[in-house]
Amino acid sequence: MEGESLSPASPFEFDFQNQTMVATNGAMVTYRDEDGAETVLSANFISFSQTKGDAIADGSVTLRQDKLVWMSDHLEYNFFSRRIQGAQFRVGTTPYYATGINLNVDKSNQVYVASNGYLTADDVANPFLKIRAKKLRLIPGKAIQAHNAVLYMGRIPIMYFPYYSRSLGPHQSYLRLAPGYRSLYGPYILSQYQWRIDEHFGLGMDMDYRQKRGLGFGPQVRYDFEHLGQGQVKFYYTHDDKPGIDPQGNPIDPARHRISFDHQALIRTNLTFKVAIHEQADPYMIRDFFESEYRKDVQPKSFVEISQFWRNFGLNVFAQPRVNTFYETVERLPEVKLTGVRQKLGASPFYYDSESSLGYYRHEYADNFTNSFDAFRADTYQQLLFHQTYGGWLNVTPRVGGRFTHYSKTDSRNYTLDEQDRWVFNTGAEFSTKFTRTWKGIKNQFWDVDGLRHIVEPSANYVFVPEPDKRPPDLPQFDSLLNSYRLLPIDYPDFNSIDSIDARNVMRLGLRNALQTKREDEVDSFINWALYTDWRLERQPGQTTFSDFYSDLDFKPRKWLILTSETRFDLPHSDLKEANHFLTLQPNHTWSWSIGHRFLQDDPAMGTDYTLGNNLIINRVYYRFNENWAARASQHYEARDGKLEEQYYTLYRDLRSWTAALTFRWRDNRVGADDFTVGVTFSLKAFPLYSLDSDRENPSLLLGY
Repeated sequence: MEGESLSPASPFEFDFQNQTMVATNGAMVTYRDEDGAETVLSANFISFSQTKGDAIADGSVTLRQDKLVWMSDHLEYNFFSRRIQGAQFRVGTTPYYATGINLNVDKSNQVYVASNGYLTADDVANPFLKIRAKKLRLIPGKAIQAHNAVLYMGRIPIMYFPYYSRSLGPHQSYLRLAPGYRSLYGPYILSQYQWRIDEHFGLGMDMDYRQKRGLGFGPQVRYDFEHLGQGQVKFYYTHDDKPGIDPQGNPIDPARHRISFDHQALIRTNLTFKVAIHEQADPYMIRDFFESEYRKDVQPKSFVEISQFWRNFGLNVFAQPRVNTFYETVERLPEVKLTGVRQKLGASPFYYDSESSLGYYRHEYADNFTNSFDAFRADTYQQLLFHQTYGGWLNVTPRVGGRFTHYSKTDSRNYTLDEQDRWVFNTGAEFSTKFTRTWKGIKNQFWDVDGLRHIVEPSANYVFVPEPDKRPPDLPQFDSLLNSYRLLPIDYPDFNSIDSIDARNVMRLGLRNALQTKREDEVDSFINWALYTDWRLERQPGQTTFSDFYSDLDFKPRKWLILTSETRFDLPHSDLKEANHFLTLQPNHTWSWSIGHRFLQDDPAMGTDYTLGNNLIINRVYYRFNENWAARASQHYEARDGKLEEQYYTLYRDLRSWTAALTFRWRDNRVGADDFTVGVTFSLKAFPLYSLDSDRENPSLLLGY
């Protein structure tokens, strides 16, 4: 038929007697109709006729068609009429399942009709809860309709429906419950009820009770106005019976609340708008009642941002007020930034990049005792680069740039800085090359190696900045240098601590090694190893000639076996300052095991928040006993003083349409009493409470907070 194609994607043999094509070692057939719609059939065995469109498939059969995924051990299908026999199907990404015989499709309105089938949310061969019907109608993405239907629990009929319809969209409303006990709360129950009013608007209500802390509640509003944007508004209030004290040692007001508003919109192509407002009564509000959020961001920011991007430039308007007075904040009221991405100047070998900003800034301190200060600042940075390759292998990129910054008069309670200007000149060059060698004939089944390619990339980046006419102690510090265990960027504009710019004469040396192999017809990194350090040709007070030496290694001998390593070594003193190692084994879906070690040496130079180091061992184990039961355990052990700081133990139960988890957690707080928690959570499979594996990365979700 004109405009239609039917083709195999795997080697087939032709059966002359039956005029069919046959594959017995796994195959895939792709069909495209005259409208360009694609149907893909894959199975262990396929026999099909290109002229009639008939196909018979056996063993792990999957048929992908429109927004549907059809699954079966045996399938008889016609590509032209879309008639199916003997299939189980899943609807889009929503796990409703149904079976039937003599499945037909009305191509005019895309409605599928099956006889003598059933509908269920259980993804097992013999579902416990199902609706059996003489006639099933499936409208992809909209609804499943059943005629003459009976609700069964196991083999027992419960209720008869002359007609039953189930929307494939989100639930109109649902209730979430998370009961448990925590030593800080006493017995508790956390609940949330959600209403979905329509596709653009939804409401929610949190109602929580903690025996030692009291009642907590708050409404939520969710909306999606398409091109006008999407967002949500949340309010939560509790009268806390044991609020404790704040960081300054003052009693916390028992009337505690938090308000959050998040909105983002794609106004038009490359023009975005974002706003976030996060206000809370005290610095410990989120820590005490919303631990999962606190682990992601201990100090949520409030801001408004508009960004416009063009081919070579981007304009950003960013305003950040201090909403919570107990947080240290650099207010930007506002800041406007124009960025010129690295771009080639015509047909010349020269490149250009730039970054210019202006704004009004105020540095507010958390304790409200240290004097705040504010100023207007205008800054512009311009840079030219020249790229050349010598001998076909050596890449050299010299650069030269300049920065001008203007500061208005800065007033503080104890000092005043007059209006001033600062000029900065920088130059330098980057050198890099790459060597590769391939051994196609190397094969090793144990190491899962099919050919090897070795890549070596040495590099050197030299930066020279003469001493500016105004040094950091003479300037107000808004974008200041923050402590970090990692090496910060050394060249501009990547180094963006504008007010901390000082003299620099340094070369960053790096060496990357990679071993790649072919696995399942894809290139996979067997080893990826990067080494780097800074050679300080001129040292600042307190610096050594070489910075710490860094090693970052990813070792993947099998697809299911991964070792990552990050180390930091003090070369002059032959001293290991930091080591992070993590080994993960996940050979199948039955079990997995991860073990990690984090060592961090005491470093008083990093400030009081970083003085105490770690010698932490992390262990995680998951095991699935059968299709109904599984368990996960994790421990954090501090080897310095032999403390088992944190323990998690979770037992999972598959309830067909639901999943349940019983979780125990024990924390040694070192100061004060231990924190013990036990919690129960339930999640409907059709609308899971949490995303896949989120409980592994953030197990406190299983406790409800």
